[in-house]
Amino acid sequence: MDTRHQERAGTRTWLGALLLLLPALLVSMDISVLFVAAPAVVEDLDPTATQWLWMMDVYGFVLAGLLITMGALGDRVGRRRLLLVGALAFGAASALLAAAPTPEFFIAGRVLLGFGAATLAPSTLSLIRVMFTDPDQRRVAVGMWTAAFAGGAVVGPVIGGALLEFFWWGSVFLVNLPVMTVLLAAGPFLLPEYRGTARAAFDLPGAAASLVAVIALVQAAKRFVEHGVDGTGAVVLVVGAVALILFVLRQRRARAPLVDVSLFTRPTFSASVLSNTAVSFAVAGLGLLTFTFLQVVHGLSPLFAALYALPTVLGTVLGATLAGALAGRVRPAVLMPAGLLTGAAGFGTVAAVGADTHIAVFIGGYTVLTLGIGVVATLANTLILATAPPERAGAAAGVSETSTELGAALGIAALGTVATSVYRDTMTGAAPDAGRAAAENVAGAASTAAHLPPQEAASLLATAFDAYTSGVVTAAAAGAGTLLCVALVAAVSLRRLPAGTGREPADTDPDEPAAV
Repeated sequence: MDTRHQERAGTRTWLGALLLLLPALLVSMDISVLFVAAPAVVEDLDPTATQWLWMMDVYGFVLAGLLITMGALGDRVGRRRLLLVGALAFGAASALLAAAPTPEFFIAGRVLLGFGAATLAPSTLSLIRVMFTDPDQRRVAVGMWTAAFAGGAVVGPVIGGALLEFFWWGSVFLVNLPVMTVLLAAGPFLLPEYRGTARAAFDLPGAAASLVAVIALVQAAKRFVEHGVDGTGAVVLVVGAVALILFVLRQRRARAPLVDVSLFTRPTFSASVLSNTAVSFAVAGLGLLTFTFLQVVHGLSPLFAALYALPTVLGTVLGATLAGALAGRVRPAVLMPAGLLTGAAGFGTVAAVGADTHIAVFIGGYTVLTLGIGVVATLANTLILATAPPERAGAAAGVSETSTELGAALGIAALGTVATSVYRDTMTGAAPDAGRAAAENVAGAASTAAHLPPQEAASLLATAFDAYTSGVVTAAAAGAGTLLCVALVAAVSLRRLPAGTGREPADTDPDEPAAV
């Protein structure tokens, strides 16, 4: 008897999937929403340079460090239950952030927001894994989730820019509250509960090791990019490496590990995780640079910068839709590299712009980049979920999203620092007497120019805009090279997979070749 029709999801399941898109969107949106809110927050709270770094980074650090742990915890205590707990924490943190009177309160709010996000994100993707047993419907659902999660990093500045045009900076966090209210009200009725069958004690030592490893390795990478190889960065790197080794050893010996590390011996799993990391690196790194480019170099207000960036959101949605439509007919070894090459082409277009190039060229390249990201992230998440058994889907989702957060942190650090270094070097040579603020960043140059005679101001701004554009171009070229390398790895690693891979692991081993 054919049970395929019996397995197909109904209206209630699809409504539940739409509900899950909301927290997926907000979790990634709150990584990038500060890109446009930053000037207003700095002006109001007046943080030190160190406090501002923590205000920007601590959310991503806590989120990345807890994703694997929370994904595994959801497998134990129930994924819907953990999702609803996360909604409460995320809503409370959003309210705290909107009312934060000092940098210290703001940092505390970002820590709590990261905790809430870590409980939301893996639960959303792992619930989709059990809600959709039909592989074709699952690909569509994962594509929708990918468009929301990957698109959130792009849409964050768009929504933030629109809100800042009319309200104060706290509004970019208060917008989370009605969404969390809807999730808490509708979740118990639209979402199923699911927990694994494991009854062994939760692996607390493994959870601690994973938290230390992720945070230390991300911090070490950021330190090396920003300051070069130094003693502090080396110590942090060693701590992260030791914690990672201890985590892997613990997972190999534990009765109920947080992550089945043997999954990483499968080329499908490893290549998908690497591809997820690469596309997150791309979108977060370029996103950091884009809104400064639009607002300062091209003189757009936050609202108009948001409107100009809207096509990039549509690019992500279209890419996810294409991946869902093509995955059943095109082999992953073709589709995944094609998405990565499309992203590299978008980076290449951005790398060709100049300060006087029409803004449509920049936005067009960025949209091509997000199109490729939508394809890659959808396919990667589908393959990761297909590789893991259903009872470990939460932990697998945690690994997937940890790779996303690591990629975002590295993208912001690496591409942001490349662009800043080029800007500073250019300004040092072209305008050595411009002053410290102008030499540090293009916003400082714009502020300095406001107090100069018109002719001097125009000369300084032209130099600064050219310098910043050169930094963006160099960063885009580095991003293109990264995606090209990962495309080659993906093509080799996925070469044995047939089209349509993504069925239940019990039916199809994603790392076995198709029968002839």
